[in-house]
Amino acid sequence: MAMLTFIGGAQKVTGSCYLLEIGEHRLLLDCGLHQGSNIVKSLHKQQFDFDIHSVDAVVLSHAHLDHSGMLPLLINHGYKGVIYCAEPTQELIPIMLEDSAGIYLRDLEWENRHRIRAGKGEWDAEYTLDDVNSVQQQCEAIAYDTQVELFDGIKLKFLDAGHILGSGIVELQFAERGKSKKLVFSGDLGNPETVLMNDPAFVDSADVVLMEGTYGDRDHKNMADTIEELAEIVQAAQATGGNVLIPSFALGRTQEILFHLSVLYRQGRLPQQRIFLDSPMAIEITKLYGRCLECLDEEDLQKINYVHGKLFTDTLPPLQYSSSVEESMAINRIEGGAIIIAGSGMCNGGRIKHHLKHNIWKDNAHLVFIGFQAQGTLGRLLVDGAKTVKMFGSVFAVKARIHTLGGFSAHAGQSLLLDWASRIQGEPRIQLVHGDPEALEVLASALWEKHQIRADIPAPGSRINF
Repeated sequence: MAMLTFIGGAQKVTGSCYLLEIGEHRLLLDCGLHQGSNIVKSLHKQQFDFDIHSVDAVVLSHAHLDHSGMLPLLINHGYKGVIYCAEPTQELIPIMLEDSAGIYLRDLEWENRHRIRAGKGEWDAEYTLDDVNSVQQQCEAIAYDTQVELFDGIKLKFLDAGHILGSGIVELQFAERGKSKKLVFSGDLGNPETVLMNDPAFVDSADVVLMEGTYGDRDHKNMADTIEELAEIVQAAQATGGNVLIPSFALGRTQEILFHLSVLYRQGRLPQQRIFLDSPMAIEITKLYGRCLECLDEEDLQKINYVHGKLFTDTLPPLQYSSSVEESMAINRIEGGAIIIAGSGMCNGGRIKHHLKHNIWKDNAHLVFIGFQAQGTLGRLLVDGAKTVKMFGSVFAVKARIHTLGGFSAHAGQSLLLDWASRIQGEPRIQLVHGDPEALEVLASALWEKHQIRADIPAPGSRINF
């Protein structure tokens, strides 16, 4: 009997992880990090709720850390099998995980300094860069729409999820009591308004569907209005002589904002002559986008007049890459007239905090948020209207103008989720995951009211059989 266990990502927008048992085989769908907490302390306490040595394969929907971030720990604890993913996730994984490991190991060093001063023992690293390298070596990429047989009678196919580069909808087919069965895991479904990505593929049929519901309770703001607001911000900043700071996630959101700045530049609506991408990881990922043009939306590439050469550096001439620490520090000497894109996207770390230090107290500076800001982050404090913030041991007045552009989201809104689910033939058992409980409840109600589709909201640790 096939059995599905909801280990992570149930009633939460993080830590995606599901265990599928088919006869004698066990497949792990995603192995994501629980973001939003102290990573050092959470990893020190981390225990996997399954026998790692019994897992035969991992199927990875995409490279975001809330879906892939625990893979190094899984390998450190003894996993030796294959990690299946869609192209080009295999190239993104080492970029994402090396950066995450670097942050974790630095934070562990600081934690151990505090522990030594307090007379406590040091903590060993839960995983190392060697484990990150093993993740890449154990990855096996599969082209979209290509079915492969993992084990006798168990077949895997990835469809384009349209969420980020390499994101996949997982289709697993197998025999259950002599009948063919299909499990579909949506991964994170993309927003059709998101540029450069293709629209999410539709699934023809399924018996069980794990569908994300991050934005199950609402649709996103109109993208055209969002871009107009962005144009007004950059023009207002130039008029008053201030800098524009954009905290951005390195994968997906950075490339999206570079696209829209390229369009504004072509339209003659981008007055700034200095635009800095100040993130080594974002720079590396952006270059990967340029090598994976066949995965990107052709119409979008035409909108920025891309023909050959380097993506964005030829469509956005003011753009400069700042890879080194020295280049990043030099930006802080610019009093105004620059657009600075840097991580982290929620301002909890990274180079953006140094730029905030030099700009947040200026009344002619503009801080533009283009992504969700989680509770407890510096970004959330600023979005919620904090008058002062503490950084680097000092208190800073918040005088910069704060903007939240609501149209940017790489996740499907409610309307697309409803449409996507309604196109699946048969009577699949819909399991809503990857969402806050309130958003999932709204989505479940909407599925029934508009399409008479029943949907369950599994609890963490719960199990269903086929």
